[in-house]
Amino acid sequence: MSESDIDIAQRASLHRVTAIAAGIGIPEDSLEPYGHYKAKVSLEFIETIKHRPNGKLILVTAISPTPAGEGKTTTTVGLGDAFNKIGRKAIICLREPSLGPVFGMKGGAAGGGHAQIVPMEDINLHFTGDFSAIALANNLLAALLDNHIHHGNALGIDVRRIQWRRVVDMNDRALRAIVSSLGGTGNGYPRQDGFDIVVASEVMAIFCLATSLTDLKTRLGNIVVGYTRDLKPVRASDLKAHGAMTVLLKDAFKPNLVQTLENNPAFVHGGPFANIAHGCNSVMATSTALKLADYVITEAGFGGDLGAEKFVDIKCRKSGLRPDACVIVATIRALKYHGGVDKADLGRENLEALEAGLVNLQRHVQNVRLHYGLPCVVAINHFTADTDAETALLKRLMEPSGVPVVPSTHWANGGAGAVDVANAVIEVIGRDENQFRFVYEEALPLWEKMRAIATQIYGAADISADAAVRTQVARLQEDGYGRYPVCVAKTQYSFSTDARLRGAPSGHIVNVREVRLAAGAEFVVMICGDVMTMPGLPRIPAAERIDLTDDGRVVGLF
Repeated sequence: MSESDIDIAQRASLHRVTAIAAGIGIPEDSLEPYGHYKAKVSLEFIETIKHRPNGKLILVTAISPTPAGEGKTTTTVGLGDAFNKIGRKAIICLREPSLGPVFGMKGGAAGGGHAQIVPMEDINLHFTGDFSAIALANNLLAALLDNHIHHGNALGIDVRRIQWRRVVDMNDRALRAIVSSLGGTGNGYPRQDGFDIVVASEVMAIFCLATSLTDLKTRLGNIVVGYTRDLKPVRASDLKAHGAMTVLLKDAFKPNLVQTLENNPAFVHGGPFANIAHGCNSVMATSTALKLADYVITEAGFGGDLGAEKFVDIKCRKSGLRPDACVIVATIRALKYHGGVDKADLGRENLEALEAGLVNLQRHVQNVRLHYGLPCVVAINHFTADTDAETALLKRLMEPSGVPVVPSTHWANGGAGAVDVANAVIEVIGRDENQFRFVYEEALPLWEKMRAIATQIYGAADISADAAVRTQVARLQEDGYGRYPVCVAKTQYSFSTDARLRGAPSGHIVNVREVRLAAGAEFVVMICGDVMTMPGLPRIPAAERIDLTDDGRVVGLF
């Protein structure tokens, strides 16, 4: 039986975080250690390096996720180790894991096999407390809002038009729709409400897009919490909440430094989901890493239609960051799943299904090259069941695209297994023209921005919405929010809004079910299909396997 991820991580020989920091030029007095192996980097130090030129930025994305798994984070870690192994100074930038997936179905998000970031248990559990701080800031605003209404409602907030929801970092379907403030007049005004998961919160989005504490405070103040009866927006600054919220976030805002199993540096900071939020780690961490390394390898959540699109149209648009190349992660087993094979049969050679499922990879490649304008490499995350015939077929079928297709064995071999991918990335950066572009222009109306994403990236025929949603979009446009980018919330499993449609469906209609304004984050969320901003736990949650042994060792994390 092969070793589990946590077994490999617990056997790792870790270097003190001070040594990891020294290797990239961060002095010890610029660190705020959380134990021996993780630390925050001071904002004062970050300010001193802003004049430095940027290194190369590599974006890692993937094909549409399947139950078979693609290993995007594992590939990101392996690729960072590979760059360092061939003598290129590299830093990895990842999102922090949410406890919802850790205890739910997906598991942790620290990589896997011999391509992990460590200390794995800390990173997958409470880490440095950033998510707790984000939840507290979010819920402080909710408490101040309800308190203001209870004590006379001087701002004239219409309790029917409150937009702000509380959050918790856990999958809990019972909290999706609740009635709050029951029990008498002393408990406030009863209303229908609900919780979101922390990673869907606008505070999380703001946290990851802000470029300084001043910017963070300004953005928090711009959050629209509700409306008056005459539809005048009420902001967090009107409640005088943004100062205290910034205080709660001031330490969390400092990027977290950890290491890989091969003792290479990794920033792990922020963690919005890509299917219900913008899916990228913090601008602070990415921009800091670019000043300290020749190459920065970062990931965007889920497939290239979700995380990568939002990386381009939201993170890059807001921050000025520009990727130099993109790596699309695929597995032969996942492509066979997109070709119609059941999960139980993915270990068997099936060339016909592989060819049928290839359309998913081909569309992601097309999106990256045509719509994002980026040089591209396909990394095939190798599994032991992959056959030589399947690998050869995949390479042959992808030849007309002109995109390198490179198998990688980083899960088993760490950085050494991803050296070929690293060399291919360096080659395409030097060979292929970078024509980075956004999917849509800022001046395009909100509805047309949504249509551009759906038709160009998802392969849809059109978009739809009921009259109430269309009216809301039109009102946001009229109120001056039309210049904002669109953040699409939809299933990650398909280019459509139907998770059952594998491959590369075309001609479908993307229905916009709900619209939410994120005025502080400066984007408009379009919620499509049946995606939930508060997930539920599966029939057998991962939490049932997680335990603490009598000698204090964590088991069951993956």
